[in-house]
Amino acid sequence: MTTSSVAALVLCFAFLFCVSQGAKVTFTNKCQYTVWPGTLTGDQKTQLSSTGFELASGASNSLDLPSPWSGRFWARTGCSNNNGRFSCATADCGSGQVTCNGAGGTPPATLVEITVAENGGQDFYDVSNVDGFNIPMSVTPQGGSGECKSSTCRSNINAACPAELQMKGSDGSVIGCKSACLAFGDDKYCCTGAYNKAETCPPTDYSRFFEEQCPEAYSYAYDDKNSTFTCSNRPDYVITFCP
Repeated sequence: MTTSSVAALVLCFAFLFCVSQGAKVTFTNKCQYTVWPGTLTGDQKTQLSSTGFELASGASNSLDLPSPWSGRFWARTGCSNNNGRFSCATADCGSGQVTCNGAGGTPPATLVEITVAENGGQDFYDVSNVDGFNIPMSVTPQGGSGECKSSTCRSNINAACPAELQMKGSDGSVIGCKSACLAFGDDKYCCTGAYNKAETCPPTDYSRFFEEQCPEAYSYAYDDKNSTFTCSNRPDYVITFCP
């Protein structure tokens, strides 16, 4: 056994387990304001080394993803700490802390979803407005092979959001745009009940609105055709807020 192999083995024992090399994801905030990214690992797996942090305007931060891995990322806005309890105006995860600790963001929230394949296989990633929208986001693979295109929602959907979907802040400004599912709770908008498959849950006027604003992002549950992106051979990822 080589010296490097012994060192790697000792490192694995030190952490009690070994994680396969996955991907590095770098968060870059191009908004003119601070955001608080949140992270959520799916399938009840171990959460990442950070589940939430502050990211000032112009700043970047990185996290390592194991392989395989699947989860989501989002940005919280308008956050503050009041009497020891942290909360946000949009996409709050309800933990009372900057870290989300395994909780997701409260809709409306723009999402980036990534599935890292095992052994350098095909990753899947997307920007999703299925849970509504709070800020523009994009995800771009770095390296890898295959199509490896950026998935982007650059539009400020809040500015065009229909009145019945608007989420307003304390000053009356629109700070989020709800999905029709969240706004109305109807099966035909949520793709649930009798509408729980693609054949019975076609696009609606509301999902078409989101699609027109951000054609590359998921507009509703079965918007797979032009909203799912792939890249193989271990790419890293850059997630940009306000690209």
